[in-house]
Amino acid sequence: MPSWPSLLACILAASTLGAAEPAKAPHPVIQGELDRLYPGLEAFYLDLHRHPELSGKEVKTAPKVAEQLRAAGFEVTTGVGGTGVVGVLNNGSGPTLLLRTELDALPVQEQTGLPYASQEPGVMHACGHDLHMTTFAGTAAVLAHLKDRWRGTLVMVGQPAEETVGGARAMLADGLLTRFPRPDFALALHDVQTLPAGTVGVMEGYAFANVDSVDITLYGKGGHGAAPHTTVDPIVLAARTVLALQTIVSREKDPMEPGVITVGSIHGGSKHNIISNEVKLQLTVRSYAPEVRRQLLASIVRITKAEAVAAGSPREPAITFSESQDACYNDPALARRVKAAMAQGLGADHVLSAVAVMGAEDFGEFGKAAGVPSVMMRLGAVEPGRFKAAKAAGEILPSPHSPLFAPDREPAIRTGVEALVLCALELLKRP
Repeated sequence: MPSWPSLLACILAASTLGAAEPAKAPHPVIQGELDRLYPGLEAFYLDLHRHPELSGKEVKTAPKVAEQLRAAGFEVTTGVGGTGVVGVLNNGSGPTLLLRTELDALPVQEQTGLPYASQEPGVMHACGHDLHMTTFAGTAAVLAHLKDRWRGTLVMVGQPAEETVGGARAMLADGLLTRFPRPDFALALHDVQTLPAGTVGVMEGYAFANVDSVDITLYGKGGHGAAPHTTVDPIVLAARTVLALQTIVSREKDPMEPGVITVGSIHGGSKHNIISNEVKLQLTVRSYAPEVRRQLLASIVRITKAEAVAAGSPREPAITFSESQDACYNDPALARRVKAAMAQGLGADHVLSAVAVMGAEDFGEFGKAAGVPSVMMRLGAVEPGRFKAAKAAGEILPSPHSPLFAPDREPAIRTGVEALVLCALELLKRP
């Protein structure tokens, strides 16, 4: 067997020669490990997909993830922050790398028609966390077999309740950074329909947005629909408020700064000829910059109260904020470092530049709490031929959270494992 430096030189040469080719330039050592492990990983994925569990209720999923880590030789602790799982593998003096996966599924009725579709009515791994857990398990197993090629400590975190953006904070509150080795870096990946399977996307800076949920109750004076002059109609007030709120983004916010205000729910009234006493609105607010976030929320309060005064509302609106999550920020230097490492192992054509989205993700809580750089990557999940055809036709493919979302599992799992292993070998490399 050649020495590691000469083997690495061969890998780099192969990657360079194959950079213009459509096929991957695989890392031979990692590929050999994946060939050995893949049947078990696929069985693990199919079982997870058939048996999803909702946020905070991952009582069967967590032990499955814990067992994968134990089998790879990690010291495992369960029940962290609820159903969270932490695995630690110490491999001598060196940096500490935190890798995270999510455990929870969504309240979605699966409509993929797959033979391994969810067997839990109304619950589905529609966000691909089953794929994430599988790449997580594969990464742990491969790195455990390649201990002669890295040094330091791996902290593998199986996080509950990502979909309700509470699991990361719960694990941190339960001593994640004091009971276990404190990381020097934190990495995670998330599958997407915007990249073909076999590819990884990396972005610098913001990856996911600040998110806030806003509940508003507007008060009126009820009465007969035939005598509106004797009432204060909260439905008309709600209509005016919804439209006025849109001017925050279009006329108050700097157009160069991203921001979204969406009224996702409006409820009021009970019958055709009755003017109700109140209407309830539910909003989601998205931003990146902290100052934009503050501006959006303050403007919502100001406009909502002003519209109520203008309508002659008998009471000031009730406004509450909840489900707040800070933006997920990719450290630029770390993003460039891991992107370069993956390009060498996967081939440059398979490591792409990704773009930020306005979705929510609490992975950034780990790096922020520890004061260390973190990066969340994108993992392509669509069969390449299907992706190419859809792109040519201008078709929008089913995305995470869709009842039709179905990753192309084998290339996605293999690429996800290889990508994370390459990142770990770079960040924990021996001198």
